[in-house]
Amino acid sequence: MGNVFGKKSSKPSKQPAITEQDRAILQLKQQRDRLNQNRRRVESQLDREREVAKQLLKNGQKDRALLLLRKKKMLETQLTKSENILENVERMTHDLEFAQVQVDVVNSLRQGTDALKKMNDILKLEDIEQLMEDSREAIEYQNEVSNLLSGGLSRADEQDVEAELDELIRADEANQLGQLPDVPHHRQGERTRVSPTKSKQRVLAEAD
Repeated sequence: MGNVFGKKSSKPSKQPAITEQDRAILQLKQQRDRLNQNRRRVESQLDREREVAKQLLKNGQKDRALLLLRKKKMLETQLTKSENILENVERMTHDLEFAQVQVDVVNSLRQGTDALKKMNDILKLEDIEQLMEDSREAIEYQNEVSNLLSGGLSRADEQDVEAELDELIRADEANQLGQLPDVPHHRQGERTRVSPTKSKQRVLAEAD
């Protein structure tokens, strides 16, 4: 049994540190509980003494009833003071708890601000602008490579091709103009006269 209860854990549990605010809140709550217990006890006692005073009056013991009522009055005064103290304790407890919440919020905001500053140091504006510029250049280069691999041409290349095509068309037209036969000077529709001697020679040649 000693070994079981005396054995230390290999991984000690990490408990949150208790602050002065936590101790103050705990003490106020303990005081509040004691005041509530005292109030309930006094209220119960007042009820009993009131009934006892009534019974004393019935028995003709007026002096004892008066003495008991005086005691009851003192207890009522004590109860009123106790309730005022209890109200102050509860208000202070609430204020401390709310202040603790505010502290936690401020600490969270501070941690968040520090983390954001570190992120801003990592992501500087100049670095982001340079990264965007590098990305744009990389995308443009990739597009050029894709166009070359797919046989596509850029707009500038298309303009160069069209200009070269126009040049070839003009050169071809100029070449065709240089190879055309000479146009005869006689009028269109005028028949060419052939001498009889030449016609006879052509017939003889075809007969042979």
